[in-house]
Amino acid sequence: MNAAGLKALTDLRLYLITDRHQTLGRNLTEVVRKALEGGVRAVQLREKDLSSGELFRLAEELRCLTTEYDARLIINDRLDIALAVEADGVHVGVNSLPVAVVRQVLGQGKLIGYSAHEINEALQAQADGADFVTFSPVFHTPSKSAFGQPCGVKKLADAAAALRIPVIGLGGISLVNVAEVLSASITGIAVISAILAAVDPRVAASSLLKKIEEYAHNS
Repeated sequence: MNAAGLKALTDLRLYLITDRHQTLGRNLTEVVRKALEGGVRAVQLREKDLSSGELFRLAEELRCLTTEYDARLIINDRLDIALAVEADGVHVGVNSLPVAVVRQVLGQGKLIGYSAHEINEALQAQADGADFVTFSPVFHTPSKSAFGQPCGVKKLADAAAALRIPVIGLGGISLVNVAEVLSASITGIAVISAILAAVDPRVAASSLLKKIEEYAHNS
């Protein structure tokens, strides 16, 4: 694997997904800054209820911020916004534009993530050109309740074994269970409230990364 590929894997160890409704009333950009200070190097902007103009302005703010910290900015679903702010990629799902179409527009230099809930779905995303998948929900979480019962660590491990591209566990992951999730031989974890709703997002991010590094060292 080349240096760029290794950096991508490192950046995806801790994948922060935004939800400004979970920041305890704090400004989202400032909370993300604290997370970046704590070591986060991949941020997905996911604010589905914003207008196009509002989302664009927020994406511009986060593009400047992530550039400052040499971190990746991935835009959820909105290919147009991603192109407009020169984001590092797009994260799509079953109701988005097809992965193959997104790849045609983005080209080979950008990342495409895919939200998968079944192994066959993840395999199809891989075949269509996705660079990584988030697989969820591992544990119960309100944000993923519409996708049925949690898949658990065993199914997450099965997905990681079946795929060639990085698999990131998502859903109900916290400092308490992160080692259990990593035992599925995945590339990294994705979190929302574990960082955004923390009293100190910087400490929360650095603590999660420490757990990830400790697990890798002991494995």
